[in-house]
Amino acid sequence: MEFTFEQYQESAQAIRARLGGFAPKVAMILGSGLGEFGDQVEDPIAVPYGDIPHFRPSTAPGHRGQFVFGALEGRDVAVMQGRMHHYEGYSYQEVTYAVRVLRLLGCETLIVTNAAGCTRTDWSAGDLMLITDHIKLFSESPLRGENLPQFGPRFPDASHLYTPRLQEVARQAAAELSIPLREGVYFYCYGPQYETPAEVRAAKILGGDAVGMSTAPEVVAAGHCGMEVLGFTLLSNMAAGLQEHPLSEQEVLDAGAAAREKFSALVRACLRKL
Repeated sequence: MEFTFEQYQESAQAIRARLGGFAPKVAMILGSGLGEFGDQVEDPIAVPYGDIPHFRPSTAPGHRGQFVFGALEGRDVAVMQGRMHHYEGYSYQEVTYAVRVLRLLGCETLIVTNAAGCTRTDWSAGDLMLITDHIKLFSESPLRGENLPQFGPRFPDASHLYTPRLQEVARQAAAELSIPLREGVYFYCYGPQYETPAEVRAAKILGGDAVGMSTAPEVVAAGHCGMEVLGFTLLSNMAAGLQEHPLSEQEVLDAGAAAREKFSALVRACLRKL
């Protein structure tokens, strides 16, 4: 499904009507197990996705399906508690719809988070990873179809989708908090089935340090819109073939709960430095 620029505008206007002049500059998309960070927003205004024209519901476990607008560390923020995934049956235009609406609301920076499997045996489940790049070779682009020049050019550059300046902000924040921070490449897979051991080995050979089912499409859309992007992965588990027990949704949610404190501290520190 493709959307017109007028539909994005309609969605943005519906949200503005709820915000009373509030204009966020920083957007955040919270992944599986990390959604409770949105509860820390001060003076929150919650807007369920179901109240916004053309939005789709978020059905993944642990995803509440709402925006929370307010303040964090002195920054005006728009926090997505839940995202849309291609495996839910949505097109990539639907998966990335919210990113373009956030841009129309005035957001200039996007912080993306996810929980993903770790492909490296020298790292551990529970580690945080700064995303320096991603691999999304085997699926269509969210920019497929008619280009909307109001957002960006037909052939956008993807050399620095994850903004180098913001990566340095994250490194400094992690060092000041003494939080170990891995750095690596996120490998996007469709889902909803977890990757096979052979697919994990292939991802590792191609340069992927973590494998997951989100984030990359949203970052492509954000880059097209001219947004700066900072990305974090919670390495919630060792990927298929690197552990004895089967992978499960509960394992991902439990890892998010265990990492909540350090994740929250790191993101808050980054916001202070923006």
